[in-house]
Amino acid sequence: MGFRQGAVLASCSFFLGVLFICFFVDYRILHQELTEEVVEDGFQFYATFFNAPPAIKAVLHGFMGVGILGLVAKLHKYDESAIFFDGSSLVAYIFAVAVYLAVTVPSLRTVVTPVDVDTRADRIEAMRILSAGNTIMMVVLGAILVLQGGQEYARRAEVRELAKVEEELKAKASASAGKDKKE
Repeated sequence: MGFRQGAVLASCSFFLGVLFICFFVDYRILHQELTEEVVEDGFQFYATFFNAPPAIKAVLHGFMGVGILGLVAKLHKYDESAIFFDGSSLVAYIFAVAVYLAVTVPSLRTVVTPVDVDTRADRIEAMRILSAGNTIMMVVLGAILVLQGGQEYARRAEVRELAKVEEELKAKASASAGKDKKE
């Protein structure tokens, strides 16, 4: 595993870790009865998340950038493996970032700093949409990790097959060289 693949795996894992922390609240919002306690827990959690120090947000956004740069650098190799695995991973990663920018950020703003026209029902709906977007991003980032693992497995299988073919060719060459000396 090289630096580029390490950058991709680290950024996906970091992003997944953040989303997994959110999933403890998201699961209750999406899959359990929506009680007042669940709603207040969600508001409190996302307010804490939204009001985090700028350094934490910078680290999250920096890791997003590292993931994109790592995938673009891996795609630069431009062989069949890079086109299939890294190209698919790059598309999925950009989709996850787009969901973050188009769903997570506006929903967080609606939940934490609502404008005058936003009712409590609007805030609850925004929190449910935020939870669904987080779940979608978790699935997409998990798929990227599976694609990267599949790429490594395919590379190792190819190396094994090439070694086997090379060994067979050496055996044939040494057998034919033995026949030539006997004649």
